[in-house]
Amino acid sequence: MRSRLLTGGVALVSAAAAGFTAWALGEGSLGLAALPVAAVLGLVVAALALTRFGVYVLLMLAIRPMVDLFKLSGPTAGKAGVDAEGVSRTLDPSTILAVLFLIAAGLWLAARAHRDGRLRTSPLGAALLMVGATGLVSALGADRPENSFLEALRILTVVVMFVVLEQLVPDQRYARRVLLAVYASLAVVIAYTVILSLTGNPPAEVKGTFVRISGPFAQSTTFGRYLMFLLIFGFGIFRYVHGRLRVSLGVLLGLSFVCLMLTNTRSAILGLAIGLIVVALVQRSAGMLLALGLAAVLGVALLPAVGDRFAQLADARQVGGAPTGNTLAWRLDYWSEIVPLADRNPVTGIGPNMTQFQTDEAKKPHNDFLRAYVETGAVGLLAYLAMITLLLLAGLRALRRAPPGTLARGIAAGYLGCAVAFLAISAVSNVLSSVATLWYLVAFAAVAGAIKAQSGASVAPTVRLEQVEEHGDSGLSRHGA
Repeated sequence: MRSRLLTGGVALVSAAAAGFTAWALGEGSLGLAALPVAAVLGLVVAALALTRFGVYVLLMLAIRPMVDLFKLSGPTAGKAGVDAEGVSRTLDPSTILAVLFLIAAGLWLAARAHRDGRLRTSPLGAALLMVGATGLVSALGADRPENSFLEALRILTVVVMFVVLEQLVPDQRYARRVLLAVYASLAVVIAYTVILSLTGNPPAEVKGTFVRISGPFAQSTTFGRYLMFLLIFGFGIFRYVHGRLRVSLGVLLGLSFVCLMLTNTRSAILGLAIGLIVVALVQRSAGMLLALGLAAVLGVALLPAVGDRFAQLADARQVGGAPTGNTLAWRLDYWSEIVPLADRNPVTGIGPNMTQFQTDEAKKPHNDFLRAYVETGAVGLLAYLAMITLLLLAGLRALRRAPPGTLARGIAAGYLGCAVAFLAISAVSNVLSSVATLWYLVAFAAVAGAIKAQSGASVAPTVRLEQVEEHGDSGLSRHGA
């Protein structure tokens, strides 16, 4: 009797949801039509978060880039002059997943602390928590607290992701699964981009005089930064994997490189070059340096738009001008305009994401150091500088611990390259706004931080797919991670 009632209830709810969706589509409301599907998926994800939290975290890492495909509020939501109240993004799936993640992670961390008596902590984790805390405090005094608080909430998901992974990745098998989940996300993203491009409908946006590939993200710049991090880390570990895993990774990296060039994101392309130079120097690989130079030449030769994009550095662009040309010169002018904004509240700032609402140009600062000062004050700037410093120190510490010729060494080199690239492009970009990409930077930081020093141990120099699948602890644990 109970099973019949349950079956009947499920059928009734399904029919009601289908009817509601059909009505909403008839009314032309995509947002309402997606609500029943979102509700069902939300319940499934919530159940997974509460019952198998480790699996839930891996799922979030694997699917996060694709979530922006269902951005109901549109690509202009939250921008000055478009979304006046700044709250229309609250019903986006990415926002709902962020809230769900924070709640589930908070419950799990509390249970973990109660069970073990304490949580694993690191200086980097403490600095990230300070960045998240200063953002929340600054949002309280913002002119548009709803908009500012939403930005602070998004940044907080990055902080919590690192804290969660810091508890999980000391389990060597889980650390391997984190890396597999990250590159599974890349496989899905590249497959989506390639399939749509082959059908003649590439996911792209028009900026100035260029058509730029954006993948599943709302903006090509976000796609470029995501690819930059995964390419740098991927090249760091490539020489230490073999078999089918190496073939698959090589194909992914090759396609990702082409997609990055097609985003025409100059900061991400330069960040990739900087990161790969770091990896090559750490691994003492002259071949990688030569390959990087060859790839640059071929990229300009085969993709003329890339060369044209960099050639525009010679063209002047004034504040208020078109979004092309010498944007560095434009940034210098814009930075001088926004620095005085901090005078209103030099201690806690004007609030996250508020710069664009306080200037005639209506744009973000394009400099995360300056943004930290203007939007979160002197306290926030100190927290951000501590975070940057500790990101770099974590990479250097991982290098000291990782034995030469091991996968752990590749992880350390790849992560350090990502950290240096992050530092470089943060000076000229809004990297902190690319929260979806920062999940992967902190995932690499957590895995690198789990590397333990080995003395006198015999370790194999490579890892094969068969070893990952069949030998439990023989993967990263044998390679110092």
